[in-house]
Amino acid sequence: MMDFLTSTLGASLFAVFSWWLGTGAILWLVRLPASSFRWSMFALSFLLGLSLWTTAISMRTHSVADVYLGFVSVIAMWSWHEMAFLTGWLAGPRRVSLDFGLSFQQRFSQSVMAILFHELALLINFGVLLAMQQGQPNHIALCTYALLWCMRLSAKLNLFFGVPQVGAQYLPVHLRYLGSYFKTGPVSPFFYLTMLVSVATWSWMVWALHSGEVMINTGWVLLSSLLGLAIVEHVLMVFALPLQRLWGWAMKVNPV
Repeated sequence: MMDFLTSTLGASLFAVFSWWLGTGAILWLVRLPASSFRWSMFALSFLLGLSLWTTAISMRTHSVADVYLGFVSVIAMWSWHEMAFLTGWLAGPRRVSLDFGLSFQQRFSQSVMAILFHELALLINFGVLLAMQQGQPNHIALCTYALLWCMRLSAKLNLFFGVPQVGAQYLPVHLRYLGSYFKTGPVSPFFYLTMLVSVATWSWMVWALHSGEVMINTGWVLLSSLLGLAIVEHVLMVFALPLQRLWGWAMKVNPV
């Protein structure tokens, strides 16, 4: 089993499975009755504390086990942030629809206020990880978090600047007001810039592995696979793909 997990195929499949399962679990939880949210957040808050502890352990060595431990810990950590946002527990001070007839600066200001607490929580979490990383050799957890953060910020900015598929129909009822902050329309120049930088980075990572510029290691494969998945998520902002095709088991519960 360990031989498979240390292979390029094994690490890639693990990253895909973690992304698919983690996303599906959040989609399922947030579509349950609102009365269940407190229990979901309690369980995920416990998981958040546990993941910070396991992340600290993973940073101590470059072993394959610690690489996987750091990666999974950050996925669990990120799930807490996603759930806190989608339940409305940690969104922003503005919880109403976007006003009409605003200038670009006013629209941006109101959009920031709609997600401010969520963004601050992500920033604080990164600061904690950065402090934990000092003097530790294994950077997989910090790099995983930074990658998720950058690509999620890119996704949010693209929703602000405009994409054809904003996915507002998948928001739970208590967050439907956020759909007014998304701009449905042709892709903006920012989208092309995002894709150019992301695809170039991913291509360099894959080239570096195949050319021998870097030693093939599990952490590098996990990160490049995760970046590839983030690129796919950006592509889905342009081409419609019903989520039921990927997470049918999580979408059977009606949103409340």
